[in-house]
Amino acid sequence: MATNKLLFIGGTGIISSKSVRLAHERGHDVTVLNRGISRIRPLPEGVRSLVADIRDPRSVRDAIGSEEFDAVAEFAAFTPEHVAGDLDLFEGRAGQYVFISSASAYQKPPASLPITESTPLVNPFWRYSRDKIACEDLLVAAHRDRGLPVTIVRPSHTYDEAALPTLGGWTDVARMRAGRPVVVHGDGTSLWTLTHSRDFAVAFVGLLANPLALGEAYTITGDHHPTWNQIYEWIGRAAGVEAELVHVASETIGRVLPEHLDGLVGDKAHSVVFDNSKVKALVPEFSTTVPYWEGAAQTIAWYDAHPEKQVVDVALDAAFDALVAHARYA
Repeated sequence: MATNKLLFIGGTGIISSKSVRLAHERGHDVTVLNRGISRIRPLPEGVRSLVADIRDPRSVRDAIGSEEFDAVAEFAAFTPEHVAGDLDLFEGRAGQYVFISSASAYQKPPASLPITESTPLVNPFWRYSRDKIACEDLLVAAHRDRGLPVTIVRPSHTYDEAALPTLGGWTDVARMRAGRPVVVHGDGTSLWTLTHSRDFAVAFVGLLANPLALGEAYTITGDHHPTWNQIYEWIGRAAGVEAELVHVASETIGRVLPEHLDGLVGDKAHSVVFDNSKVKALVPEFSTTVPYWEGAAQTIAWYDAHPEKQVVDVALDAAFDALVAHARYA
């Protein structure tokens, strides 16, 4: 396998850290640029770290000098202004610019399943998703107008051993272990696609510096799509209890917890099943190897080994009590 010079912007988050590790294991020359090293997801030995703020162009130029890269993977751009700044920094010195968009950009609610790369990008509910769409529009125009070597990647809900997918995170687990009910949006039967970051990394690294990926967009998600009821139940069993689920309408949750409203009605409240055949055609070794009942067990084991991370959000806990009371006595 050819050795490629890769730059990861970010590189220590849930979705990126396993990709950095896999690229390094495969012998690529890997550099990570971010504002500092993560204590939860440290870089593998041998990966070069550059400390700079991607939103501060001068600090980036000071860090990378005149270097060129076979691929630049951007995990920290969320608005068109971010992408425009990246192009000022990297256009002409990167053989491929890989933008991490979001599968939440796909039409909500979806008109049909499975979702494919040809599904319209329309999300009237969530600003985050609309900003990602605007980023994609800018990049597609740059590819069309001046041949920008861009690849767009759309992951859905990607997790690792240190991440819980539920509304309350560890607060939900603490409630389960205390014999208290947890709040599940809707009736809990909508399908949700969860992808372990280790599986995501296989597809992602396979696209880096791949000339066949230029000018293309790829969905990268798992083929495993349990219901939300199953997700909560598997977490409970991994924690050694049977979870008591209380179902509450997404809009009601949003009235009590407005910071969760857009992500619910604009994404999690809808069944999402994805067709990954396009990326598999280019990276045939990509598959789902970690179903969520195994992922839940890994996460609970990680938290049990890191008691300092078992933090209960007191305000969120109280909000859940109010939602449970509303559901039971309304």
